[in-house]
Amino acid sequence: MAEHSPPDTDILYEGRDLEALASLHQYQDWMMKFFRPYLRGDGLEVGAGLGNIAVHLTPFLSSLELVEPSTNLIRPLAARFESVDNVTVTHKLFEEFVSGTADKKFDCVVMVNVLEHIEDDQQALMECYRILRPGGHLLIFVPALQVLFSKLDKMVGHFRRYERRDLEEKIKVAGFHRQECRFFDVVGIIPWWLLNTLGGATGFNPALVQLYDRAVVPISRALESVINPPYGKNLIAISKRP
Repeated sequence: MAEHSPPDTDILYEGRDLEALASLHQYQDWMMKFFRPYLRGDGLEVGAGLGNIAVHLTPFLSSLELVEPSTNLIRPLAARFESVDNVTVTHKLFEEFVSGTADKKFDCVVMVNVLEHIEDDQQALMECYRILRPGGHLLIFVPALQVLFSKLDKMVGHFRRYERRDLEEKIKVAGFHRQECRFFDVVGIIPWWLLNTLGGATGFNPALVQLYDRAVVPISRALESVINPPYGKNLIAISKRP
């Protein structure tokens, strides 16, 4: 594992939401069910945070590069994977990272709750296309439905929540073949709207997060194993570079 040079300016991400969401074990396993068939070879995770998603990726990849721009997250991230031989931690903005990867290519790129933080998301998708090998996959998980945009979204640095048609169009413009783009966690719309959009919450209650993971996620997952929901709190998109 190596830790590369930091971004030109300090970027701080408070990370309390990441700590609270780390306990969403069933939620993460549900999400990874969609990603696992496309995890192979050399992988890249953009915006790795504290490594809560990366731990699910490493068993399936030959190598994994974790890119994280936040000065206060990079040390705990690097410490978490310091004994994992096939993981490299890079402290850079995504834009800086891709500008220095002219010859580096990946078999999969993972972006979980990251694209909404990038102002020029179209350019970011085009850069993902460039650094993927032909036949490689881009695996995206983002917040959905702009009507749910809340004070919490704004506080954690979201530029937007996505409509499915908008995300599909941006993926197409970037050159990808979309294999799947589906809503995720339809049941989660209600508590998010009540607590955050309507209620104005500005953080995650760890006890409520754990209760949601244990009591609500199994119901939502079972429901969505039978139907493809017309709406959801999030979107999952799986795209291929031809």
